[in-house]
Amino acid sequence: MAVKDIIPGGLNAGEAANNGLASAVLHYATFRLRLPAWGWAALIVTTIFWYALPIPHWPNFVGFLAIWMIVPAAPWMRALGFGLILGTFATSLGDAGSVPESWLVGKDLGNWLDDQVEWMVAHWRPTLKTGSDELLRKALLPLEKWLLALPWWLVIGVTAVLAYKVVGRRMAITTTILLFILTILNLMEPALSTFAIVVIATFISAAIGIPLGILSAQSNRFQSVLRPVLDTAQTMPSFVYLVPVVMLLGIGKVPAVIATVVYAVPPMIRLTDLGIRQVDPELLEAARSFGATRMQLLLKVQVPLAMPTIMAGLNQTVMMALAMVVIASMIGAKGLGIEVLNGINRLEFGRGLLGGIGIVIMAVVIDRISQGLVKDPMARDGEGEDVR
Repeated sequence: MAVKDIIPGGLNAGEAANNGLASAVLHYATFRLRLPAWGWAALIVTTIFWYALPIPHWPNFVGFLAIWMIVPAAPWMRALGFGLILGTFATSLGDAGSVPESWLVGKDLGNWLDDQVEWMVAHWRPTLKTGSDELLRKALLPLEKWLLALPWWLVIGVTAVLAYKVVGRRMAITTTILLFILTILNLMEPALSTFAIVVIATFISAAIGIPLGILSAQSNRFQSVLRPVLDTAQTMPSFVYLVPVVMLLGIGKVPAVIATVVYAVPPMIRLTDLGIRQVDPELLEAARSFGATRMQLLLKVQVPLAMPTIMAGLNQTVMMALAMVVIASMIGAKGLGIEVLNGINRLEFGRGLLGGIGIVIMAVVIDRISQGLVKDPMARDGEGEDVR
């Protein structure tokens, strides 16, 4: 006879768990209010009175009751809910739009920002335009031209071998199938154009993000200054970046790269900072005891140990750069993004959907391969297959 866990009352463990769950549900749904008889009466009368009022504010009362019952252990939440109830009666004191006119500074601030951008356009545009042309002529166009000159079967083969060596056999087969689908959908050429933009934007993001992440890890004061900048860059709608970039550099591939860099560089900075800060202090102390200088400590201890986290930041940067391809197509970046944009402009659902599928295929392949670079090579067996 099997031995069962018996609890007081003669119930086994499963029945006790079910009963406990039912009791908890009833406890939180009803009795957690813990009102006396007069309290229940007052609550019912208040509810009837509230629904009888000729004002469209009853959802606030429902929300207040939900807060009261679901979060009974937080009295301040009850107080806030009660404040919202009282606020619905204070309609004579104004609404969300009744701000004094003298307090409104949004228009003046917007005009001031417009003046600053116009000043930058007048004084900086020639220099920035020269640098933009050099980046386009010496980096972006040669890379794109070289990629587009490669045979489609060679692109698939090289990518499959890379996936096999970095991730494993299954990913190599998946990569081959996905890239073949990309080819027969006639999307290989725009995909390679998109890949060129992503590569250049990722390289610039890494060149900016890794040094800034190292500085942030070395100085708490610098991190406190940099953090709100990164928070703003990551939460700002990506369309906002297009306006100053277009005003300063015009329409083209390089402005698209710059807007992509601004959008994609924060994860590189954050994860570089995080990786270096997570290095074991005992290892740093051991290195110092052997006479390591500050630069040796950074380059030979901190950066190598933080490399998995830094590579994870690079992976996030690549994915965020790829997420900008549709938006960047609005300012002259060709590639898969222009297929989606043309599908929207011309109401061609099929074209837009195929462009979106191409972006998804690129995202899957790049993400899995870049994630494989982060993993420990010992986690794969001799055939390139994941041990797990």
